[in-house]
Amino acid sequence: MTIVPNEKTESRNRVAGKVAIVAGAGAIGDGWGNGKAAAFVYAKEGAKVLCVDNRLSAAEETVARIDDIGGHALAWEADVTDESEVETMIATCVDRWGTVDILHNNIGGQGTGRKLDTITVEDWNETFTRNVTTAMLTCRAVVPVMEKNGGGAIVNISSIAALRHLSVPTAVYSMTKGAMIEFTKNIALQYAAANVRANCVLPGYIDTPFIQRIVNGRPAYEYKGFKTADEYRAARDAIIPSGRMGTGFDVAYASLFLASDEANHITGTHLVVDGGVTATAPGV
Repeated sequence: MTIVPNEKTESRNRVAGKVAIVAGAGAIGDGWGNGKAAAFVYAKEGAKVLCVDNRLSAAEETVARIDDIGGHALAWEADVTDESEVETMIATCVDRWGTVDILHNNIGGQGTGRKLDTITVEDWNETFTRNVTTAMLTCRAVVPVMEKNGGGAIVNISSIAALRHLSVPTAVYSMTKGAMIEFTKNIALQYAAANVRANCVLPGYIDTPFIQRIVNGRPAYEYKGFKTADEYRAARDAIIPSGRMGTGFDVAYASLFLASDEANHITGTHLVVDGGVTATAPGV
């Protein structure tokens, strides 16, 4: 089955002439992660893209894929939890291309605090810093640039874990993703009159290299009781009304819409990308 949209989806130049920063633009392994796909799609649709990751090699791989289609991108290594590195990142983009029209925040991840009795203050703070403070720092640094240049669009990646329980404990992760939605609403309302829009995309179960990552020497899916990646994929596909997990491109094209002028009157909201799973409830 061919899943669309995908990397071959025809461009309609929906963000032509714009400048985008994608924080978390690398993938953790082979294939298309959400951030990598977003950077690729923005570039394919005509934007110049600063591809930011804390691993330069991952950002460079994304840029290489953009170069293959004749797009314009620059790889940049930064720890986006660091205030000074965020400021340098924004300044680099402005120095090179004159402005920032789109900010896409894709940084995030699960910590160890899933059940209440597993939460530590250290994990709570680290996960919040990674998943929410990064977005605050990038937004705080980029909004003045957008205000000066007549507006812009911010797309923050949250999760359906912000809206519902996922049948497994995700206490700290869910807290951060809920916080991302409310943070984004506040930014949207504070700067609406300046034509700076801010929205969230909430991915559901997405088939990315992240679900096959190695954790303490073992594939992540083994910790969930599965023997192979294909077995894990099949189990996840089975719970989704559409019959499949999403892809990085499903998330990327939703983000593209919110970042484009087509969404000029949309701000302070969130868009769920999940094949219908959030609308479901257990039956008897």
